[in-house]
Amino acid sequence: MVNQEKVKEAVKLLLEGIGEDVNREGLQETPDRIARMYAEIFGGMDEEAGKHLAKRFHVKNNEMVVEKDITFYSTCEHHLMPFYGKAHVAYIPNGEVVGLSKLARTVEVFARRPQLQEQLTAQIADALMEHLKPQGVMVMVEAEHMCMTMRGIKKPGSKTVTVVTRGAFEQNSTLQNTFFRMVRE
Repeated sequence: MVNQEKVKEAVKLLLEGIGEDVNREGLQETPDRIARMYAEIFGGMDEEAGKHLAKRFHVKNNEMVVEKDITFYSTCEHHLMPFYGKAHVAYIPNGEVVGLSKLARTVEVFARRPQLQEQLTAQIADALMEHLKPQGVMVMVEAEHMCMTMRGIKKPGSKTVTVVTRGAFEQNSTLQNTFFRMVRE
């Protein structure tokens, strides 16, 4: 859980550290606003993906399920700057499926933490494997990182793409290519 009092103190110190007057009218409520914002954007710290994946439905068809273009916003743990983009999630059921919104909720749980994109991609795949016990999972995340856009190399529009395969997808290029084709349609 985010300790809002510590965040407020940290923001005051940060503002003073960059030479700002924390008593200036425009900044007086900034520490409180940021503390509330952090409680929201880091809300995944206290959440378990399993709670979203617990309710399942039995199915006879075990064909690939794809949820694509799941918008997410996360925070790079190296610079505490945003990165955002789309996640594409596929799994091959093993007799059970979850509601489609639960896939988006699983992405959110992990995106709402200080994060690395590579880690985010793997955490989504691993949570689905652990809780759904599907035949396989494939996750692709495409994101723009503000640490590359606003600072450092300054290359706006560049995207980082990460892909993780588990189970039936790992060695099956046909399944992988089907996933990529579905995501690009």
